[in-house]
Amino acid sequence: MDLPVDEWKSYLFQKWTLLPKSVQVTISKAKTLSDIFLHSSSLLQPEDEIFLKRLSRDYLVEKDPNAPLFYREKGNNKFQEKDYTGAAVLYSKGISHSKPNTEDISLCYANRSAALFHLGQYEMCLEDIIRAQTHGYPERLQPKMNLRKAECLVTLGKLQEASQTVSDLESDFAAKQTLAASSFQILQKNLHRLKKKVQEKESLPETFPPTLAKAFEDMDLKEENEQISSVSPSVSLCTDPLKGRCLIATKDILPGELLVKEDAFVSVLNPGEMPHHSLENKWDTKIAIGDLYCHRCLKHTLATVPCDGCSYAKYCSQECMQQAWEFYHSVECPLGALLLTLGVFCHVALRLTLLTRFEDVGKVTSKLRDEISNNISSPKSKNLVKMLNYDQEENDEVVKTPIPGCDISGKYENNYNAVFNLLPHTENHSPEHKFLCALSVSALCKELEAASSRALATGPNSSKLKATVTPELCADLNIWGVAMLRHMLQLQCNAQAITTLQHTGSKESIIANSRQVRLATGIFPVVSLLNHSCSPNTSMSFTSTVATIRAAQRIRKGQEILHCYGPHQNRMGVAERQQKLRSQYFFDCSCPACHTEELRTAAGPRWEAFCCNSCRTIMQVNLSSPFSIVLSPKVIKL
Repeated sequence: MDLPVDEWKSYLFQKWTLLPKSVQVTISKAKTLSDIFLHSSSLLQPEDEIFLKRLSRDYLVEKDPNAPLFYREKGNNKFQEKDYTGAAVLYSKGISHSKPNTEDISLCYANRSAALFHLGQYEMCLEDIIRAQTHGYPERLQPKMNLRKAECLVTLGKLQEASQTVSDLESDFAAKQTLAASSFQILQKNLHRLKKKVQEKESLPETFPPTLAKAFEDMDLKEENEQISSVSPSVSLCTDPLKGRCLIATKDILPGELLVKEDAFVSVLNPGEMPHHSLENKWDTKIAIGDLYCHRCLKHTLATVPCDGCSYAKYCSQECMQQAWEFYHSVECPLGALLLTLGVFCHVALRLTLLTRFEDVGKVTSKLRDEISNNISSPKSKNLVKMLNYDQEENDEVVKTPIPGCDISGKYENNYNAVFNLLPHTENHSPEHKFLCALSVSALCKELEAASSRALATGPNSSKLKATVTPELCADLNIWGVAMLRHMLQLQCNAQAITTLQHTGSKESIIANSRQVRLATGIFPVVSLLNHSCSPNTSMSFTSTVATIRAAQRIRKGQEILHCYGPHQNRMGVAERQQKLRSQYFFDCSCPACHTEELRTAAGPRWEAFCCNSCRTIMQVNLSSPFSIVLSPKVIKL
């Protein structure tokens, strides 16, 4: 869901049609992003914000104290059916709704550890056992879980730790004996079996499995390109009067050669079809992408760690959760429902802007300064605009960078400077689309301002959630609004769909079926430099947030490195490709594949699968007769 939900789009399109013609003309003919944003945002009314908030209530992103028990019971049902993956996901949903340091979250972690144990995920099982104990797992239930811990340690070959755990269990049994007789006997029997297993393993000679080579070790770039980060030295950055920036081969490149390996500057997980909650159907039990992948690094995991403040954001580890909180989620956390309503593009735009707080955006562009300088009054705002100026001032002289997005030394890097210089194609978007984006960003800015006021009002020691919005962020929200509007418009042409393979066949089938699914939306400043071809000379793949581009064929020195934006000659005809590229990317494709097909179409339809055995001339359909095939110079009647 790139753009806002349909209800909000319809609402704003109707609002646009009801605007006076003079106002429509003013916004349509506005030449700068600042004018578009300021004119549009002035039209946002309180009733618009109320309608948007009502739509946002459909998304349950806050923690619900009644949800953990519901999900734990549903997970137990799956566990009894031996559907351990389904059980683990449902326990994870219960964890995401639980508050830290409560019995609810400790029970869900413990139950999930049992599901992971049956799935053979012993390391993750141990991590969940530690989490359950950290959050106050009840003392009365500890023996059973510690037996599971010892079993994992034995299986993993950690015999010293396993032996210590078994010893501690024996001491506990001898000291307490508070369990019912039947349960005590079962545990004693399992403990005796486990102790024997430890002893047997300790008597075996110690062996170590051979070290496995990393699956993607060969994917590392052997040398660093001095001009462009994340790119092979076989590639250089150039500019063309017609194509703009492009990547050119500096030497002959062989098929399979690694050309680009770039981590996304920003990525936002695709929420998929989020359920609309009601009083009758408050909690959802379906498995979604957000239940299986880290919301920061996109790593696949059945053992997600939730945000402490909301039920939506989940991570693969405590470390990922902490990094996300520090960089952007402290601001996004209370806005989760609104961001889901406004769509992924708006979410990416906000996250991109938030990251400027942690990077020397290094004089990003003079455009914002020029566009908003007339609307700035506060010193903090002037400092921010100065920070967003990419011109390098030396001795009162302004030196332009040679290629947009490069620093003063001419290097193009994976940073905010490069992202900011991706083209927004402001003049090509329809007035209605720009109005939709500007009003959506304006509503988000209003909520950011309100969240900042609430955070400041609660005082500096209220909770860690006080960091939701920094005063610097809200120094002048018009500046941030213009920046977010720019990013939102950029994304239509520059966003990358981060994909993964999803298995669709049954486990019993000997045939493996899979399909490519969109996992997230990312911004890759270097990948965005590649121009399109309907018959590209590269292929792209993803590992978590990292995009890898390899040569798909031999590329000669001086040839352009080309990527397919979606319309490929093997999947659709030239007319359909041209239409899609023109509507989304605003250019007429003149790649060799399109040029060849247009010439062929002009010459008339051809049956390329059939040709004359003697002269090898390709057969053509004779349009004057539906029952004949033309084979120059003769006609064969059917």
